[in-house]
Amino acid sequence: MGVSQLLLLLCTRRNQYTGLMDLDNIQLAAISFGQIPGAPAAVPGMFQNMFPLTPGQFPLPVMPVQAMTQQARRVYVGGLSPAANEQSVATFFSQVMAAIGGNTAGPGDAVVNVYINHEKKFAFVEMRSVEEASNAMALDGIIFEGAPVKVRRPSDYNPSLAAALGPSQPNPNLNLAAVGLMPGSAGGLEGPDRIFVGGLPYYFTEAQVRELLESFGPLRGFDLVKDRETGNSKGYAFCVYQDLSVTDIACAALNGIKMGDKTLTVRRANQGAVQPRPEQESVLLQAQQQVALQKLVFQAGSVPTKVICLTQVVTEDELKDDEEYEDIVEDMRGEGGKYGALVNVVIPRPSPNGETNPGVGKVFLEYVDPDGAMKARQGLHGRKFGGNQVVAIFYPENKFALREYDG
Repeated sequence: MGVSQLLLLLCTRRNQYTGLMDLDNIQLAAISFGQIPGAPAAVPGMFQNMFPLTPGQFPLPVMPVQAMTQQARRVYVGGLSPAANEQSVATFFSQVMAAIGGNTAGPGDAVVNVYINHEKKFAFVEMRSVEEASNAMALDGIIFEGAPVKVRRPSDYNPSLAAALGPSQPNPNLNLAAVGLMPGSAGGLEGPDRIFVGGLPYYFTEAQVRELLESFGPLRGFDLVKDRETGNSKGYAFCVYQDLSVTDIACAALNGIKMGDKTLTVRRANQGAVQPRPEQESVLLQAQQQVALQKLVFQAGSVPTKVICLTQVVTEDELKDDEEYEDIVEDMRGEGGKYGALVNVVIPRPSPNGETNPGVGKVFLEYVDPDGAMKARQGLHGRKFGGNQVVAIFYPENKFALREYDG
């Protein structure tokens, strides 16, 4: 029995039970390699729908190439916000595709069509090419209008058919960091356990966010997303733990926590809220206690600024004498200068007429940058001067500039 006869026999036998005339890979392979004798030449852009068959054989319809290509060019996007519309989705995905270097069909927008189901909050996004649709798979978990969205293949996607039309995997050289994604996260090991951390105060440094997240264990990957032009935090981050079993624990413990005037949103990047399993409850309780301690670290007075305020360093009486006052200023300038370049040293003095001046008993050290202030706070906080334990906190720069020393 020849190859073409075997292929047709398989299709015919199967369709006797299903009643469906669907060739799938068998007929496509037969067409591609010319295994069906007598088959007419294909019309450009479309296979012939029927083959001339001998009596007793069933007609076998073929999916048009145009329909197959369109199917392979579509991408499912789930978890859209209620405000999303066709134009905003098309513009966003065209922009991020250009940013990651995912456009392979030449200049112009990658997105050619968008269909949105507003009730179920998902969309089908059609790309210009099969390769661009595959590159879009790397965008799973990207933040759109304040929340991570799912980027998947549609349910009718047939990988075997699509493989003949173009690449089925994203280009490994895409610049995902340009849009705040971790390389390798899409379809890779990090994907299912990648955590989205949103609602971060913009002034939180990378070190502070890491410190909070590492309450649950060491991180395998971390990225605080920043504005490419200003370098400032965009208020959200992604992370992956070395021990993947703590992923749900960290999400449950951190989600909903108040940080200043913000509320954290913490969850798996490609999923909704996840409840910890019963066996994780005791670990979760310990983690929540640890987070409560971490929150204290981030309260007012610990957010890095260029100014630190020292208390328990000098007494009011020591500041009354002019010569002693100058010595104290120079001593503090020398001590503070060990940690970074100082701009100013301010030590409020008592009023000569006996009136109370704001800030008496405090020492203010203003540095060129927050880095110097952070080092000074770390080095001076808890040290003893004259038998007293120094308290060092960050001081608001605007209040310092206005000479408001009573904060």
